[in-house]
Amino acid sequence: MPNKPRKTKTNDETSSRPILKIKTKRIVPKSTAERSSPKLSRPSVSSKPKEEDTDLIYGRYPVLSALENQRRLNRIWITSRLRYDSRFHSLVSQAKDNGTLIDEVEPKRLDQITEQANHQGVAAQIAPYDYVELDELIAQAKSVTDAPVIVVADSITDPHNLGAIIRSAEAIGAQGLVIPQRRASGITSTVMKVAAGALENFPVSRVVNLNRALEQLKGAGFWIHGTAASSGKPLHTVNFSGAIVLVVGSEGEGLSMLTQRSCDVLVSIPITGKTPSLNASVAAGIALYEIYRQRWINTLYLNK
Repeated sequence: MPNKPRKTKTNDETSSRPILKIKTKRIVPKSTAERSSPKLSRPSVSSKPKEEDTDLIYGRYPVLSALENQRRLNRIWITSRLRYDSRFHSLVSQAKDNGTLIDEVEPKRLDQITEQANHQGVAAQIAPYDYVELDELIAQAKSVTDAPVIVVADSITDPHNLGAIIRSAEAIGAQGLVIPQRRASGITSTVMKVAAGALENFPVSRVVNLNRALEQLKGAGFWIHGTAASSGKPLHTVNFSGAIVLVVGSEGEGLSMLTQRSCDVLVSIPITGKTPSLNASVAAGIALYEIYRQRWINTLYLNK
């Protein structure tokens, strides 16, 4: 009888040994997982720029505008209902003939691709944006009008602000945009979305040295006007004639001191409220409208 409980005890002991072994086996994968976790986290951090490099645009108007202007599209995700819509059918077929991969998907798939954004039934992956050289931008601007307007964005880091500036500039009639290569937003999918198709007809030049670019614009006959919160001349008192460059400062710090020295004139927008400054895209829109308001009045006067 005593042997039986001993046998059961030994059975418990022998049964407990594999449990200990299993625990040791589990500890090893945990340590390796912990060692490999930094490696796994690095791609997740670097994956953000890669997502921006893919330039995913979504929404009917941005994608339709890209199709109409024959932008290079790598892939289109579109619902069956929208693909055979009269606005999209022929353009999607043409894109397919040009090598674009067309995927008919359910709205849920588009929700996943756009991370629950308002895709309106279509999304597209476009090739990286083709910037133009500054020389080419200047030549294009002068070929359109004798008094061109070029916008320069000084260190605009918020893609929503940059997209809004582009949309306003193209709508009001500016001839192009110049942005710095460093410490500023480039033309990403967010910029394209906010610009709402304006980039299809609006050239952008990306330069290494912004102040050198301003000197080049001066040499081409442009007058450089920089926006300043309070130290500039009131916007409505400045005479915007001839070839104009409008420099818009960053969201927080405004124009850098070096950029201010490169400007011929500093202008400010008078405000009477308690808010100390305006959003960069709002300031750009107001200044651009004042430029074209003056020219519109002068055109009416000359016509009379």
